[in-house]
Amino acid sequence: MTVPFATSSRSSVGLEWELMLADARTGDLVPRGPEVTEALEDATDLERFTITGELLTNTVEVTSGIGDTVAAATDDIADAIAAVRTVTDPREIELLCAGSHPFAQWYDQQVTDKTRYHTLIERTQWWGRNMMIWGIHVHIGVDDVNKVFPIINALAVYLPHLQALSASSPFWAGERTGYASNRALVFQQLPTAGLPWPLQDWAQFEGYLDDMTRTGVMADATEVRWDIRPAPRWGTIEVRACDGMSTLPELAAVAALVQTLVEDFSRRLDEGETLPTLPPWFVRENKWRAARYGMDARIIVDRDGTQRLVADHLRETMARIEDVAADLKCAREFAGLETIVSQGASYARQLRVADAADGDLREVVQHLIREFRAGPTLREHLATLR
Repeated sequence: MTVPFATSSRSSVGLEWELMLADARTGDLVPRGPEVTEALEDATDLERFTITGELLTNTVEVTSGIGDTVAAATDDIADAIAAVRTVTDPREIELLCAGSHPFAQWYDQQVTDKTRYHTLIERTQWWGRNMMIWGIHVHIGVDDVNKVFPIINALAVYLPHLQALSASSPFWAGERTGYASNRALVFQQLPTAGLPWPLQDWAQFEGYLDDMTRTGVMADATEVRWDIRPAPRWGTIEVRACDGMSTLPELAAVAALVQTLVEDFSRRLDEGETLPTLPPWFVRENKWRAARYGMDARIIVDRDGTQRLVADHLRETMARIEDVAADLKCAREFAGLETIVSQGASYARQLRVADAADGDLREVVQHLIREFRAGPTLREHLATLR
C-alpha cells in the first residue's frame, strides 16, 4: 500500500481541543453538541477555525487553521470558543475541559449519529461506550517524510512529560481513581490506540497499514489512534497523548513544547545525528508512571535505565531547547510550562478542590467551568510574562 505524505510547512502548527458541554447549574453533561454545531454551521463557514461534533453528543471540538506560530493557532482556538459561546451562553450551557468528567456515567451519554461512530461502538462495545474522554491533538508540520518515524520515536521519550503536564482525569464516574490521568489508560483499550509501534521508516508504516486494512482491523490511516501518529493527509506528526487541557494558556504551553521538540529533532536530523530513543518496554513503563503519578512520576530517561523526576527532566529539556522556542516565536507560550510545573497541573488542582469540598465532585466541575471561563485568556497570560 502506497500512502503519500502531504507537503506541509516545516514546524507549522494545528490544534484540536475537545470540549465538554455541561448544564450551567448542575454541571451534568448535556447532549447538545449537534444543536451547537448546526447553529454555527453557516456563521463559521468562512472562518479559519472549525467547530465539529465528536463521538458523544456531549462534546464539540474546536480546530485551528494552520498556524506559522503557536500564537496564531491559539488565536484561532480562542475565536472558535467565542463563536461557540454565542450559542451556548443563551442556552445556559457551560464549557469545560479535562481528560474526564468527574462524575458522569457512560450509560447516560448518547453517541453521535454517524456511521463511523456506530461502527466503532458496535465493534468495541463496553469499552467504546466508556470513551468518556477529552483530549487535545497537536499537529506539527514535517518537511521530509524520511524524518517522520525518527521524530516519532524520539518524541516517545517525552511522552511522559506531555502526559504529566496535561494530566487532568483523576476522577472517573464519581470515583477518585488514584491516577493523575485515568484517560491515558482507558483510551488505550481501543483497537489501534496506545503507544506507537517503533517503526523505523515510512515503508514499514505502509506495510503496517496494508496488514491492518487487509485483515479488516481498520479502513484507512485515520483509524490509527496512536498516542503519537503520522497524519499523512496533512503532512504532520500528531501528538494525541495529552488529556484535555483546562485552560487556553496551558494548551498553548504544551503546544509550544511539542513544536519546539519537533523542530529540535528536525534540526538534529539535518545535522546527521541519530535521535535518542528508548526501548519500548521503558516507553510503556513511563506512560504508566506518568498516568499514575503525574508531575511526581520518576521516569526512565535513557537506555541505561537512569531515572529522574519528570519535572526535573522537563526543566533540563526546556533549558536545552529554549533557543529553538525563541526561533519559532513561541518563547512566551513555552515559558508557560514552568507555571504548570510550579503551580500544579489540572489533576492536582481538581484534587485540591475536592479535598476542600469534602469530596463533592460537583464542586470540582464548577471549578473546571470557572477555570475555562474566567481563567486568563492567552493574551492576558502572555502579558504577565513580558
